[in-house]
Amino acid sequence: MKEYKNMIKVVKFGGSSLADGRQFQKAGRIIRKDETRRYVVPSAPGKRTPEDTKVTDMLYTCYGQALLEEEDTQESFELLLGQIRKRYDSIIQELGLALSLEEEFHSIRENFTKKVGRDYAASRGEYLNGRIMAEYLGYEFIDAAEVILFDDKGNFDGEKTQKVLSARLAQAERAVIPGFYGSMPDGKIKTFSRGGSDITGSIVAQAVHADLYENWTDVSGFLVADPRIIERPKEIDVITYRELRELSYMGATVLHEDAIFPVRKEGIPINIRNTNAPEDKGTLIVEATCQKPRFIITGIAGKKDFAAVTVEKAMMNTEVGFCRKVLQVFEENGISIEHMPSGIDTMSVFVHQDEFKEMEQKVIAGIHREVEPDLLELESDLALIAVVGRGMRTTRGTSGRIFSALAHANVNVKMIDQGSSGLNVIIGVRNDDFEAAIKAIYDIFVTTQL
Repeated sequence: MKEYKNMIKVVKFGGSSLADGRQFQKAGRIIRKDETRRYVVPSAPGKRTPEDTKVTDMLYTCYGQALLEEEDTQESFELLLGQIRKRYDSIIQELGLALSLEEEFHSIRENFTKKVGRDYAASRGEYLNGRIMAEYLGYEFIDAAEVILFDDKGNFDGEKTQKVLSARLAQAERAVIPGFYGSMPDGKIKTFSRGGSDITGSIVAQAVHADLYENWTDVSGFLVADPRIIERPKEIDVITYRELRELSYMGATVLHEDAIFPVRKEGIPINIRNTNAPEDKGTLIVEATCQKPRFIITGIAGKKDFAAVTVEKAMMNTEVGFCRKVLQVFEENGISIEHMPSGIDTMSVFVHQDEFKEMEQKVIAGIHREVEPDLLELESDLALIAVVGRGMRTTRGTSGRIFSALAHANVNVKMIDQGSSGLNVIIGVRNDDFEAAIKAIYDIFVTTQL
């Protein structure tokens, strides 16, 4: 992406990118290298080593001790709070800043004792990191509690936030806004449930009409396949929101839907980048693109442990409401449907095995009552794999290649279904064949590119 002086970039740094002073310095170099990186959204310090504890978890534990009120827990509370302060003081020291968090920790101790709530406790990690980041960069600090707003029921108020945040940031040339939290009308701190800092970054990007939202983490973008299955899989250069949604639905670890919505609404691209390898281009997430993908497929993702209920009845397709009646049985038993391929005389319903196990006999009896099938079969220990890619729309024989690759790997295909969008193919295999199937598909489309 070409860079222009009048561009605006919003940059969000994850917990691993701000775990200690050294990581802070890396983030600082990244921000200062590009003057268009004007608004920064920091997370709380993450783990410095695999055995380390995230600051947010430390805050939760510390607040838990404050709630207990027994005399012997007071000592434990003070010890934990002291450890949290040490984490921040060491970052300040490593950065060579003349910043004291004495007042902040005095307020935290006071509010913890008053039992102001778990959300307040959790939010302090981002708040304190924001204070340090603003001091380190020489940027204005804006407390998220003043500009990220929730209603009195605790739901995010997007309209009011955009109004307040846009007006506030219009007066700030460069600013740091901590991620993860905001406030309710009564001033009480409220946190986002999942992917909190990612959501804040997205909201800030929308408010300033950013040209790009950079999400800095510890990986160089999204990978074509799970690295636990494929050794050193290739990175995805460009992915559309639709492709991303298909992959995340099938279990790929990607951005949470709530984190994408504000920027998608504005057509702002997201760039996933690696703080430890800033020269890597990462993955660009866009609404649409003319850019041809590197491979026919964009990504492969899947999940294990499904059960399939196959209902067979002659001339089923002529019976009005047949599928609805079958699905109603699942609904009445509180079971969500994952996938539903069908033919002229058969329909199969894929459900999560754990959900289904306890209710299986009730479901079977219900289907018999509702549609009187000729045959009803159950199969368990199945896996679903999604092969996703905009390149598949314009390439002939994609499904044939998948079949060929799986046959070569001795994988028996239980089900295959292609969406009308041409964007994805869903394959059903045995749990035992899950890894072999993903390796075979990756090999034919990425390694050998046959």
